[in-house]
Amino acid sequence: MAKLSTPVAGSAPAEPELDGVFLALADPTRRAVIHRLGVGSASVGDLAAEAAMTLPSFLKHVRMLERSGLIRTHKDGRVRTCELDRDRLGVVDGWLAQQRRLWEERTDRLESFVTGNPETGGDATADERNES
Repeated sequence: MAKLSTPVAGSAPAEPELDGVFLALADPTRRAVIHRLGVGSASVGDLAAEAAMTLPSFLKHVRMLERSGLIRTHKDGRVRTCELDRDRLGVVDGWLAQQRRLWEERTDRLESFVTGNPETGGDATADERNES
């Protein structure tokens, strides 16, 4: 099957920054790292041990999280430490808030239509239609 090079008509535009964050958050190990780093910074070795993974395997997750901008790492001697970039999580929060508003507006309009509230754009109720 051919991969679409452009978004499907009517879908959201491509947002590489947001796509990278969601891609990074799609994996349960990486979400666990984000959760853990919410408590405080930690070394890559400690995080790998907590995840019960070998260091080379775990480093793939660290690289993905770094590329997405969700974490930053710095090296102090032989120890690489990870810390959460809380501002980057704001990208996700902002997008989710926008989607929430959009769907709340849609469900409010649907509810108005179903209940027949003319003030909010709904259709007349069955009783109102029968009276005319």
